Amino acid sequence: MEQRFTSAEVVKLTGITPRQLQWWDERGIVVPQREGRRRLYSFDDVTEVAVICALRRKGFPLQRVRRIMKFLQKEFGKRLASTVSSGSDYHLLTDGKRIYVENSERQVIDILKNSRQPLLGLCLSDAVREVRTEIFSRRPAAAQTTQKPRRRRTS
Repeated sequence: MEQRFTSAEVVKLTGITPRQLQWWDERGIVVPQREGRRRLYSFDDVTEVAVICALRRKGFPLQRVRRIMKFLQKEFGKRLASTVSSGSDYHLLTDGKRIYVENSERQVIDILKNSRQPLLGLCLSDAVREVRTEIFSRRPAAAQTTQKPRRRRTS
């Protein structure tokens, strides 16, 4: 069964505010599954939230972020997290109008050289790695290490 995260966990993992996360759900930007009144986010959802937060921190208005996320969903579907963590680094480059996703350093350099406007770059793979690291670091210590068998006392 896939791991699910509550709203409170997503807030801790990504640094987003609870109200912002709720607002994004209400607007259909990141839509979690529901269990009663609780919102439950998949790892892919948490990854999307992390990417959106990174774009917002770089100054992109939400309208452009929505466009970028639609582009990424079209390119990768719900497999964004698994695709960008497959070994090579994926870089998102955009000037706000054109969007590029490349996993070749040479292509990234060519795009940057030939662009007539400044481009914003974001390493999608880094965003996924940060979320994974944060999730792993928050696990209870017992889940991270295997327990040693207990020794029997002999008298």
